[in-house]
Amino acid sequence: MNSLDDRLEIGSATFVGKKLSYPIALGFVLVCLSPFILALNLTRTTFAFVFEKDTFSLIPLIPVVSAFLIYRDKENILSQVSFEQLGGIPIALGLVLLGAARLNLWHLTSPDQGSLFALATVLIWIGAFVLFFGIRSFRAACFPLLFLLFAVPIPEALASNLIFQLQKGSAAAAETFFRLGGVPYLRQPDFIFALPGVIIRVAEECSGIRSTLALVVTTVLTSYLFLKTAWKRTLLCIVVVPISIIKNGLRIMILSTLAIYVDPGFLYGNLHHHGGVVFFIFALLPVAFLLLWLEKGEAPAAGPARVV
Repeated sequence: MNSLDDRLEIGSATFVGKKLSYPIALGFVLVCLSPFILALNLTRTTFAFVFEKDTFSLIPLIPVVSAFLIYRDKENILSQVSFEQLGGIPIALGLVLLGAARLNLWHLTSPDQGSLFALATVLIWIGAFVLFFGIRSFRAACFPLLFLLFAVPIPEALASNLIFQLQKGSAAAAETFFRLGGVPYLRQPDFIFALPGVIIRVAEECSGIRSTLALVVTTVLTSYLFLKTAWKRTLLCIVVVPISIIKNGLRIMILSTLAIYVDPGFLYGNLHHHGGVVFFIFALLPVAFLLLWLEKGEAPAAGPARVV
């Protein structure tokens, strides 16, 4: 009898692991590559859009993180591999959306075409995983697979609304900090503040959409890695948005105060354009403290399940 290391059971049939693994891996990779092959021109424009748009600079890292999470727990995720026909459903849906994006049936703008293409690709990837590895593997890898949805660029209409809400929240937070700091100001429409010697506007570029998205993605990943209770994960992910807005309001207030009392160049200098990392770290501190508090009482992580 062959050892367990050399055999892999799928359904009622038993196969030699090495002979089975290569066809499964090859089939999975080919299906995952199919969106790029079927829509080559759309692939190029989408990649160009993602790499040129600072808002979505994290997107190329999302598949890498998902792949790492699956590899990290591969013994549990791939312990019982099976062929599951239900995987054809998300693949079929993904192909429909891919065709709609490629033919632009809904007369979308180029960025929205890219969003639809990315969504179709993620659906095909998830379907391919279910098809070649089975429902049990999908359940074990549910978070890494759903995490891939962060790789879908936000459609323009939704992104515009999010930016407006962040502008609104950041302006309100900045006004509060001006009041607490004793900085004289006169608030005007369109997110404009008249300050001593300067007039500032909380523009779309100052909404903090990029740092907010980065903070949300980081927090979602962190909650998965360090917390096990659903309500604790949810709480941590909910509070990160107001924390980001408060951080952005504080950034506006500090830069404006420095421009008033030190040098107007602070509104255009390195701290304004490249100091986002400093304020991002500032936003991470309350998230880290809340994480440490929520982590108290959590049971030790159980080791991955093994086939015996």
